[in-house]
Amino acid sequence: MNSLRIVAWAVAGLGGLCGNTACGSPASSDPAGTPVPGAPYRADSLPGAPPLEEDLARQFARALSSKGAGYKPRTRHLRDDGSARYTNRLILEASPYLLQHAHNPVNWYPWGDEAFETARRLGRPVLLSIGYSTCHWCHVMEEESFEDEEIAAFLNAYYIAVKVDREERPDVDAIYMSAVQTLTGRGGWPMTTWLTPDRRPFFGGTYFPARDGDRGSGAGFLTLLRQLERDYTQQPQLVAQRATEISQRVVRQMQPLAQGNLPPRSAIADVVKGLQARFDPTDGGLGSQPKFPSSLPIRLLLRHHRHTGDQAALDMAVLTLERMAAGGLYDQLGGGFHRYSTDARWLVPHFEKMLYDNALLTLAYLEGYQVTGRDDFARVVEEILRYVRREMTSPAGGFYSATDADSRTPHGKMEEGWFFTWTPDEIGAVLEAEAARLFSAYYDVTAHGNFEGRSILHVTRSVEAVARRLGVTPQQFQSSLAASRTKLYAARLERPAPLRDDKILTSWNGLMISAFARSGLILDEPAWTEAARNAARFVLGHSRADGRLLRSHKDGQARHSGYLDDYAFLIAGLLDLYEATAELSWLSQAIELQATLDRHHQDPERGGYFMTSDDHESLLAREKPAHDGAEPSGNSVALMNLVRLHELTTDDRYRATAEKLLQAFSRSLRGSSEMLLALDFYHDSPKEIVIVAADRREQAKPFLDVLRAHFVPNSVLAVAVDGDDSRAQARLVPLLAGKVARGGQATAYVCQRGICKLPTNDAAVFEEQLGRSPINGSERRR
Repeated sequence: MNSLRIVAWAVAGLGGLCGNTACGSPASSDPAGTPVPGAPYRADSLPGAPPLEEDLARQFARALSSKGAGYKPRTRHLRDDGSARYTNRLILEASPYLLQHAHNPVNWYPWGDEAFETARRLGRPVLLSIGYSTCHWCHVMEEESFEDEEIAAFLNAYYIAVKVDREERPDVDAIYMSAVQTLTGRGGWPMTTWLTPDRRPFFGGTYFPARDGDRGSGAGFLTLLRQLERDYTQQPQLVAQRATEISQRVVRQMQPLAQGNLPPRSAIADVVKGLQARFDPTDGGLGSQPKFPSSLPIRLLLRHHRHTGDQAALDMAVLTLERMAAGGLYDQLGGGFHRYSTDARWLVPHFEKMLYDNALLTLAYLEGYQVTGRDDFARVVEEILRYVRREMTSPAGGFYSATDADSRTPHGKMEEGWFFTWTPDEIGAVLEAEAARLFSAYYDVTAHGNFEGRSILHVTRSVEAVARRLGVTPQQFQSSLAASRTKLYAARLERPAPLRDDKILTSWNGLMISAFARSGLILDEPAWTEAARNAARFVLGHSRADGRLLRSHKDGQARHSGYLDDYAFLIAGLLDLYEATAELSWLSQAIELQATLDRHHQDPERGGYFMTSDDHESLLAREKPAHDGAEPSGNSVALMNLVRLHELTTDDRYRATAEKLLQAFSRSLRGSSEMLLALDFYHDSPKEIVIVAADRREQAKPFLDVLRAHFVPNSVLAVAVDGDDSRAQARLVPLLAGKVARGGQATAYVCQRGICKLPTNDAAVFEEQLGRSPINGSERRR
């Protein structure tokens, strides 16, 4: 075995992968089958594996019984009565992704000491497979390889197989993704890595077709399993040497760069210049295909335009927002965005929906609305949030993680996108002829379709242009479209829905709490604010133990120690919730969580935060995340939290920690657009906005209406009611000290660096003090 052979094999395994960000579509087979609750556990021995131990069999029986009478094993290996022939240790897990593999014939272990100790004792290599529940190619590899009894038998006889949900264990994912990228130059999911029993990687790739020649591949997965097992057994010294080399490279790659100087504001202009060079002037976004919404940092462009007046930056942001919302990437009936587009026009997505994408896009459209005053951007915000409340919110208030792309057709087949696509006949069965004509013309529904014979709803021309062509008034057209969308959405609910990953992740909930809280404030919608409150109550009440956050909650149980992004994203959500509600408890809990983060994750020597805590499981490396991906890095959001906390509390320790973090990542800012938002805040003179009402918060509304109509991103807001409430808040928010409702009327104070303009009772004067007139302000909703 040598490095050239390894790299060749790894590259051969990459065919069909969607790139170095999350793939995206979902489930393969989901056949019916109902076990009898309370019946004795019975399952065939896993091929190539020893008989099941009695204690483990009892645990499996209890786990299966707890699923209830409607449980449907997700496997093609079923008995006549619908029960699963095979069950493995993943049946004991809570992760929906792991449970999807619980009836594979593979003898899967979850990540943990048992698996690696067994590998050491038996002298076997470890096959590590990492994915997530809505990953299309993960499910393809499951169906082709992990459901294959011949492949399972070889795995079970010669390997210890370990499954990991990357969303629950981002620390494990980051380390082995680094190894795969070291070997192949790219990465993605499913991620497939070969390890020694001491957890060091010696070979890896992503999706591998099952057998030689499948999907145009060279060596298939079964061939690789056989060859690498022979190498492991027959050339142990070479394997050990290779594992050492790769591990050392991973450790070096995950070490942060040396500290630099505090980066200047000009770093933002440099990044924007690079974005302009790669911008697609026709359809927005970067490059050609595939296109990810996160690839173009819209919020950074809006801030750059605010400071410089650069019209090109604003045009890039606006065009991208327009095209994404008009394309098939956006669910035109139900609201919410799919994961990414497979083409340059934002037309054909992988159809899964992720909570974090929709939280981040909500903020982008919300700020786009503030800058432009365009109601269509505000409408997208409202539709996303209605979708999340309707389909992605648990009864207790927490937000679910994702939905799949595949769903079952009337013929019983699982197909990607079928749930979201339409034919003219299907539309005609729901709408009257004229309404169907108007709807199909606007959303480009045709007999030949644009996706496997069906049509993805999308918009190619304005309402006015299509109405003119069809001979109706724009008002009639809008009314007809709205009624048709309602009817077709109701009809779509009758279809088998895509599977939902109902685990509640702390970090992603933090992002969505921010989206709801800020939308509630800017759009003056109490329902959005209440949704943010409910989610914050849930996470703080159910995913925290002994003052420490836990990562994931499902079925009444919270698991896994919290990571940097769990703390950073939730703290950001709580700060946004404080500004939206003026309820001191949210700020207090944000400060408490920041103290915990500082105590257990901070690098006091070099600055910044590690992904894992100081008492976390020891892994090959302790990462200090520097780059944004589909989600912002924890350090990017932590930096913004620090500069906001400094403005709110005037505690200089936050400023010092922020500066040290900036120095730690000054050499890697190009990969952290979210960190550049905080850099923009740091170099600005943030507005410290205080509004004090006389006896009830509603009196602050005229000032809040003015604030809603302005894009003032680098600011903090404190709203208080004169009397005891303001004095209590002033203990945490010194900005409030001495500020009162003058003359018994609501009073606004606009300050910078602690120096305030004259207090005013007049909303017009307050608008002048904010310093910028609203764009298209006359068109804004009040």
